Amino acid sequence: MNADLQEPAAEGRRYREIRKVTLIGSAIDLLLAIVKLVAGFFGQSQALIADGVHSLSDLATDFVVLYAARHSSRDADESHPYGHGRFETIATVALGVALILVAAGITWDAVERLFHPEELMQPGFLALTVAAVSVVAKEWIYRYTKRVADRLRSPMLAANAWHSRTDAISSIIVIVGVGGSMAGLSYMDAMAAAGVGLFIAKIGWDLAWHSVRELVDTGLEEEQLTEIRNIIQGVDGVRGLHSLRTRRLGADVLVDVHILVESHLSVSEGHHIGEVVRVRLLQDHEEVNDVLVHIDPEDDEHRSFICALPLRRELLVRLNSCWADIEAAQQIESITLHYLHNRIQVVLLLPLSVLEEGFSASELEARFENALSDIEVVENVRLTFQ
Repeated sequence: MNADLQEPAAEGRRYREIRKVTLIGSAIDLLLAIVKLVAGFFGQSQALIADGVHSLSDLATDFVVLYAARHSSRDADESHPYGHGRFETIATVALGVALILVAAGITWDAVERLFHPEELMQPGFLALTVAAVSVVAKEWIYRYTKRVADRLRSPMLAANAWHSRTDAISSIIVIVGVGGSMAGLSYMDAMAAAGVGLFIAKIGWDLAWHSVRELVDTGLEEEQLTEIRNIIQGVDGVRGLHSLRTRRLGADVLVDVHILVESHLSVSEGHHIGEVVRVRLLQDHEEVNDVLVHIDPEDDEHRSFICALPLRRELLVRLNSCWADIEAAQQIESITLHYLHNRIQVVLLLPLSVLEEGFSASELEARFENALSDIEVVENVRLTFQ
């Protein structure tokens, strides 16, 4: 089957699997949120109500995942040549800000109650039971989602799985708060609610900050850069690299790099080495989705490029003018130009028959080179024969 047809089909299967696991998690999140809010109200637990809001945040995250998975997987088009990965990023920033605002409200209300003891709730066994059920349910969602995320190699789905685990942790905080209140420490439930609020705020901050860093094209961490460098330097023919730049686009990573190859390689061999580097990065680093490789015949990291050097057409006019009196110049079969060290090296291919005219190879090479004494951009002339 055609590879171009297989790839969209694979993307379709991937989206369907992400949608399935996320919808299952969404249904459980919705059920838990309703149960927590109702049980928190009737069971007199402010902490459980706060945890119910946290479960609603998980539900919101699920919708972000569904939206992002649907739109970020769309192919690149004329308006979005790098794809649609930033749909996920922008949605995540919005979600993070919303979580911080919700957390601020929960924490403020809890602190207000701590300063007004008459407003403190008195939770009972109902709130404790619902919190315990939530811990078990959210841990199951985490394990199920994380298993699918690992199989699909989806960082976005893995992040959503960890978000589910944070809900389980916040439910444990609720159990501690409710248990303390039932033991006679009436302020423990409000303190647990404030703790859950701060926990939600941290989640919102982490989500928003990570995505904002992506929007301003923050590069990868040094550990990941080292991994990428090792992959590149492991390709035969790569003598060095510099100007390695990375950025995130949704769940993907884009890489730009300059690689140094032997200066007198053919264009096709240099291109082949660059293609091997590109494919190796795509295969060996699961997050890398696109690679741009620039081939350097010399290390120009700290050397400025001189664009005043003449291109082939202009230079050949000058060369032919200088060689007008050299009979062997009429038999030149090809001219190779090497732009190195801000000078030009000229390699001529001549037939062996020119050596029958009484000149040795070194003498003929000297004639060609001496004739170019007025062309300062030419570093040297070398003759080859066939």
